Amino acid sequence: MTDQPSTAVSFCRPAYDRDRLKTRLLHIGFGAFARAHLAVYLDATLAKTAGDWGICAVRLHSGADELAALEKAGCLYQLAEADDDSATIRTIGAVCATLHPKTTDVEAFYAPFVSADLSIISLTVTEKGYCTDGRGNLDIENPAIQRDLRDAAVAQTAVGVIVEGLRRRRATGVGGLSVMSCDNLPENGQTTQNVICAFAGLKDADLAQWIAHNVTFPSTMVDRIVPALTKQAEEYIAGLAGGSGANDIVCEPFRQWVIEDNFIAGRPDFDLAGAQFVENVAPFEDMKLRMLNGSHSFLAYLGALAGYETVSDCMKDKQLRGAARALMVREQIPTLSMPEGTDLEAYADDLLKRFENTRLKHKTTQIASDGSQKLPQRMLNSINHHLRHGTPWHALCLGVAAWMAYARGQDENGAALPLADPLAQRIRSIVADQADGPDYVRAMLQLDTVFPVQLANDPGFQQPLITAYQRLRQPGVHAALADLEN
Repeated sequence: MTDQPSTAVSFCRPAYDRDRLKTRLLHIGFGAFARAHLAVYLDATLAKTAGDWGICAVRLHSGADELAALEKAGCLYQLAEADDDSATIRTIGAVCATLHPKTTDVEAFYAPFVSADLSIISLTVTEKGYCTDGRGNLDIENPAIQRDLRDAAVAQTAVGVIVEGLRRRRATGVGGLSVMSCDNLPENGQTTQNVICAFAGLKDADLAQWIAHNVTFPSTMVDRIVPALTKQAEEYIAGLAGGSGANDIVCEPFRQWVIEDNFIAGRPDFDLAGAQFVENVAPFEDMKLRMLNGSHSFLAYLGALAGYETVSDCMKDKQLRGAARALMVREQIPTLSMPEGTDLEAYADDLLKRFENTRLKHKTTQIASDGSQKLPQRMLNSINHHLRHGTPWHALCLGVAAWMAYARGQDENGAALPLADPLAQRIRSIVADQADGPDYVRAMLQLDTVFPVQLANDPGFQQPLITAYQRLRQPGVHAALADLEN
């Protein structure tokens, strides 16, 4: 058994009648984060309302075995909310059905989409799952989108699946619903609307009009640190609960959800479980994307280059910890405009404490994935702010340089670093064609879905980035961090 918290472990099981649950909410991308966030909020809401809001858990590609295991377990799974001092094991009961295209036929797959009970389709499919062009619009040239446009009935993208579901829903006359993104995207509701409506318009102009009048796209801000399940995490849960399943997950105790109250066909009372319903989510999105996600990426790239496996390992390095706080306080906070009374420095300090949680084992290489999709909202938007206002952006510069260094595939000790990115093929070509140095940086800046042309060609951006990159590569990470301290 792995090491366990020294304090008593508490347990929480569903106290509501699960037989009442219907598929009122269909969630696409039922991975670790959905199991630890949306499903937890609904589970807590049901405990207070005893309603009939159930989740149909949907996976589109991988995950068929996990969904089969979930069905076998009665759609129950365990969540360990753990830090270095305590743990709560929650049995989550909000799921009432599962769905995977590999285990059912087309008609059965789309049956829940046309049910009068269904009110919300939600998503956690990561940034790349929206198939955008990097500007929040549909990438029409994306091969998967091209394929789904040819044959939407067996769509493979979340965009194609949702549009086909809405087409069938319109044909049956059951009315509209809401499509709610729970991914880390700026204005995620607007982005979701953009790609859904654009895809629908390419298929059927009348369908696109129907969606415009009958479907709403509320924006959300989600916050909870949920690493991918590892063997060590499985053993941890098993040691606490006496066993573990394929869908069990370990996460931090903290959770936050800010939701635009824009639901055309009703919604659960998520506020009873601690969610906030607001008119404008954008300030909270920016706060989270820049402070939490931005500093997470900063730690991931620099930490991985320095040979650190997890975020909690990074936090033991005083230089890295101090640099992450400086990034948040000196360079991200000045770019934000928050509601009165928001204490952003306290938020930064709370984030550092959350990053220290050794129970999570959040790997730097996991956070480092899909960097080309994450960099614009986590760092580049802030850099643009500083360039306009003539204010310092040294840590942000180092963060971008670290992404470029990470993309070359080796840490400072020569160990391999995985490159999991939608642009991996293009990046590998650049690495192969360019010697390590200024020309490599200039070539990476030509990735126009990452770097807008005006920014990439701005000497006020390009030259500091080259300087930071060279310092990072020689003498190395800690010398570059020392420059920040000075």
